[in-house]
Amino acid sequence: MSSQPATRRTVLRGAALAGAAGFGVAACDPGDGGPKAPPTPTAPIDLGAPGDVPVGGTKLYREDRVVVTQLAKGEYKAFGAVCTHAGCVVSSVEDERIKCACHGSEFDARTGKVLTGPAVAPLPAVPVRTEGGRLIVGPEA
Repeated sequence: MSSQPATRRTVLRGAALAGAAGFGVAACDPGDGGPKAPPTPTAPIDLGAPGDVPVGGTKLYREDRVVVTQLAKGEYKAFGAVCTHAGCVVSSVEDERIKCACHGSEFDARTGKVLTGPAVAPLPAVPVRTEGGRLIVGPEA
């Protein structure tokens, strides 16, 4: 049997099938093609102890799709953690920068404003408060 190099068509067809099967897109895929999740909470979410967010620091609650910053003791700001470029959930917070690994967008953790594109819109603000010793984000119940 002789082995022939793959043609361009064969390689492209294989790449298309792999993409259709979901290989290699999970990190950036904002959803399963169904209705998109809203970029901010539509109901109150209990994030736990307020002390989990350090004073002067920021914490990403990836599963809840929010980022919370404690500007000064007891002064919180929260933003939706869905990147405004392509709908990926942001991946990390470093040096007061909220980072999206999908396409490299970065946002200011204190204001939600875009620092580095391709995103052009800021992260949306989310209401945040403390109730009964718990940090709550989202609209009032």
